[in-house]
Amino acid sequence: MENNSSNVARVLVVDDDEGSREALVEILEDDNRVTSVTNGYSAIEKIKQEAFDLVLLDVTMPEIDGIETLKQIKKHDEGIDVIMVSATDRAREATASIKSGAYDYFTKPFDADSILAVVERVMQKRRLEREVCFLRSEVTDKIKEHQIISQSKSMQSVFDLIDKVSATASNVLITGESGTGKELVARAVHNKSPRTAKPFVAINCAAIPPELIESELFGHEKGAFTGASSRCIGKFEFAHGGTVFLDEISTLKLELQAKLLRFLQEREFNRVGSHQIIKVDVRMIAATNSSLKELVRKEEFREDLLFRLNVIPIDLPPLRQRHGDIPLLINHFLNRFNQHLGGHIQEISPEAIGVLASYHWPGNIRELENVVERLVVLSSNKKRIQEKDLPFELLIKDDAALATENENRGLSEARHAFERRYILRALQISRWNQAKAARRLKIHRNTLTQKIKALGIDIENKT
Repeated sequence: MENNSSNVARVLVVDDDEGSREALVEILEDDNRVTSVTNGYSAIEKIKQEAFDLVLLDVTMPEIDGIETLKQIKKHDEGIDVIMVSATDRAREATASIKSGAYDYFTKPFDADSILAVVERVMQKRRLEREVCFLRSEVTDKIKEHQIISQSKSMQSVFDLIDKVSATASNVLITGESGTGKELVARAVHNKSPRTAKPFVAINCAAIPPELIESELFGHEKGAFTGASSRCIGKFEFAHGGTVFLDEISTLKLELQAKLLRFLQEREFNRVGSHQIIKVDVRMIAATNSSLKELVRKEEFREDLLFRLNVIPIDLPPLRQRHGDIPLLINHFLNRFNQHLGGHIQEISPEAIGVLASYHWPGNIRELENVVERLVVLSSNKKRIQEKDLPFELLIKDDAALATENENRGLSEARHAFERRYILRALQISRWNQAKAARRLKIHRNTLTQKIKALGIDIENKT
């Protein structure tokens, strides 16, 4: 049976001398898949028909010699590795072979160990090439995932700012509610900047314990504290030449704020447990969902640090102010999760889109992304999402929207309106089947019947 394992080399031996050809096949055939031909023309035709990792090619052959055959092979497929074989050790032939794209050159008589070692090196190289290709595709996918999707006018000023500040080294402060895409904007600034080939290092200040964050940012020396068994470089040092993104910067303690301020002023720092000064070149982007001015007023955030960070302010609007973007974002996330999770959803009904577009989205884009992922997972056998497939909490207005709508109503009237809307939604989703609606509402059917009558819900006209 043919072995298609990526660890088995597919080798083509090309030699007009029968003894040499058979010797090479014998050396290679135990651990590799070997094909042999007697001349250059046959080799070229074979390569056009099959895929090979490696070609062992005799230099001296009739009709078409090894150097010309090598050129034709490379012309057809630059990725095939070719090792030239000669009966004599001639420097001119070796040089010509390497210049024409040969991987290596060796002479007869053959040393089996040397040949096998070369084959292993070729296979290691090809495995690395495949890994690099895979990683590049992963990076490309990640870049696509990090794209900012918007047609909203409120985001146009953000895009303009990104374009303007990317070419500079100025500090940037991104503000906005949680889930609005602050890290995406930071990555966009980095990717458009001259620093794009250098690291982008994102640090969530709220996720790191206060006693460890100084070491995380600046690094530490061996023995600097309990558990510091070796020297460790910090995120600033690692990001040299690139960009550091400090998310949730409002959570930093005042002591660390002072050290961060010194770094921003001098662009130098000391590792924890060391007096050695380390200078780095990084671009600082910070983000917060809190009002730093309010924290300054409460003396919980340094005003001088705020001034240093807030050179270029970028404020992100919440998703509820970008309703026109919701269908675009839904389609973007739907395509991504279909691909990643094996979903088959092709569309979402206009009614369902209407519900999603009218929802308040207190968790912003992150909440919308999570909802779409849930829909793909739970509706894996469906091609179309209907309104009834949406999570029930999306089918009623959230607290903020209700508070605005009912602010001029009394408590009794507001409660009546909420209850009526809630039951109507349950009936709509249940296709006006009262038994199903009662189960969804977790009440007895008789209770639902009484509520329908008391709230003036018209079952016949479905209003």
